[in-house]
This record gives sequence, C-alpha cells and structure tokens, in this order.
Amino acid sequence: MASLTTLFKPKKPSIIGLDISSTAIKLLELSRSGKTYKVESYAVEPLPPNAVVEKNIADVDAVGEVIKRVVKRSGAKSKLAAAAVPGSAVITKIITMPANLSDDEMESQIQLEADQYIPFPLEEVNMDFEVMGPTEDNPDAVDVLLAASRSENVDARIAAIELGGLTAEIIDIEPYTLENAFELISHQVIDDGEDRVVAIVDIGATITCINVLYNSKTIFTHEQVFGGKQLTEEIQRRYGLSYEEAGMAKRQGGLPDNYIPEVLDPFREAMAQQVSRSLQLFYAGSEYAEVDHILLAGGSASIPGIEDLITEKIGTACNIANPFAHMSLASRVKAQALTNDAPALLIACGLAMRSFT
Repeated sequence: MASLTTLFKPKKPSIIGLDISSTAIKLLELSRSGKTYKVESYAVEPLPPNAVVEKNIADVDAVGEVIKRVVKRSGAKSKLAAAAVPGSAVITKIITMPANLSDDEMESQIQLEADQYIPFPLEEVNMDFEVMGPTEDNPDAVDVLLAASRSENVDARIAAIELGGLTAEIIDIEPYTLENAFELISHQVIDDGEDRVVAIVDIGATITCINVLYNSKTIFTHEQVFGGKQLTEEIQRRYGLSYEEAGMAKRQGGLPDNYIPEVLDPFREAMAQQVSRSLQLFYAGSEYAEVDHILLAGGSASIPGIEDLITEKIGTACNIANPFAHMSLASRVKAQALTNDAPALLIACGLAMRSFT
C-alpha cells in the first residue's frame, strides 16, 4: 500500500521547454506516466528578422512578444520555462574535487578556484556545476563539470521569458539538452546506443551543432555557422521572392523545375559536406576513427533525401531523429504538424524533460 506521504505529495509542476532559435520560438510541454511521455502542448512561432542573431538575443522585447504568442497558441498551462544558451556561449571544464565534500562545500571551493578556469571577471558570469562521477584511478575524488556563461547571455533569456509571462526556472546548455533528449531517440540506434558512438547533428537556420555521444554521454561538441537560412536566401535570390515567400515555398513546394537540380541538390551536398567536416574535427581530437550512427535534427533535417545522401557520402547509417515516435498526444496537439516539426523539436524536448530530473 502506498504511504500517505506519497498519496498526498503535491504534484511537481511541469516545465515548458522553450527553444529560442535564430528564426523561431519552439514550445513543448510534456507529461510522463511511468516511462511513457505525452505531448501536452506544442507550438512554433516565427521570430521577426534579426531579433535573434546566431542564437544570441538582439531584441529582448521582440522575443518576449513572440514567447507570449507561442504560449497562447499552444494552450500551455505551466508558467515555468526552461531555455538554453548555445554551446558556443559557454565555457565548460572538467575539474577534480575531493569526493567527501558536501554540495555547499564544493560550491565554496569552486567559487574560490573559478578564476583559474574562466577568462572573464567572475562578477560578469553565471556559473554552475554538476558532479559527473568518480575520477578514474582515484577513488577519493570526483569529476565535476564546471559551466560558465557571460551573464548577458543568461539575463537576456530570463528577461525575454519574463516578458512572455513565464518564469525562467532553468537555463541549460544546448549540447546537454541534446544529450538529455537522446533517451527519446536511442531506439533509432542499434542496442539503444550502448557502447556506440552516435553523432547528433542539429542543423538549424543559421547554426549547425554536432554532439557526439558514447554510451549516451557527450564526448564532443562543435558549432559552425551553416544552416537552412542559406537555402531560403538562395530561393529568394534565384526566384525574386520575399524572404517569407521563399521560406513558404521551401516548405510547401511549387517552385520551378530547375529548383531541385540547381538549388536544392547543391544545398544537400553542402549539408553532407558540413557533417563530414564536423566529424573530421571530432576524429582529429579524439581516439575514435568513426561513428556508428548519425541522427539528424533541426529544421533542415526535414529536407527530403538528406539522410540517404549523408549515408552514401560518409558511409555511416543516418536517420532523421523523431523524439515523438513512442509518445501519446493530448487531443489539442495536431499529429501531422508535430510529425513535420519533430526533427526541429529535439532541443525543446531535452528542455521539457527537465520537468522529470
């Protein structure tokens, strides 16, 4: 029989995952029963041009307005949000600490030593840490992940979220949200990724982020400036459309016959080349000579045929990430729209899953 404390324990409020990308705000709210997740609400709202530039918020008020709209459109009930700063805005360092320290003692010790690891004045940064586990070859020590970001990166997100009528409960780091979300897509990899090297490649509008995991843990991250915006701009230039019309045509079709051979195919080739380059960087700085599987995420992952081209060019199995394959949906969530957006919602998934950690 369940104890009374369990029966009457107040339910923890859910946290909305809010992915603030360069071109849109993506909102996702999940619930969980046992090990099964359910999509309670979701919506995507475009951002005005240059409100966010390469994932850095340039216009807090504009972003706040779009957050307000996306919350209303989604029907999300929770007022708590988790967002993330890009990996490029964060300094991370694994440091070794004595295993017998309490959290408070560890925090004090890290504060004292932090200026050794962080190249900015400490009053200008937000800092956090997480104990990763025992240090190899030293049972009396633990490895601690120290993460620091300039306060302006964090403060801009908190301010925009509050303008949107929500409370910023968590500010995470994008590569670690992808690691968090891997649980939802590990079924797409042999043995659920156990003893496998898996590359998640998130190709957004302006930034491509690669996250390489071994045994579901991040071992390499890299960001480069490349994304679907380049394809939209080429459509705009080639066919004399506005940027909005070009984006619509990219998604819905109806472009002239020369679009696929002259515009889309070269962009697909460029995508495959970017993935290959990122992997070469990983190989150059690690003991690994290959990855076992590539999972594509981000808006550009929806481009038809891209997984086959990458498989062919790189010689590694490649699939489009679908974090919703084993989830149920609330009645207000439109299944087809969610399926179309699924690869672009991986970061939002990793953030929404913070409700349960």
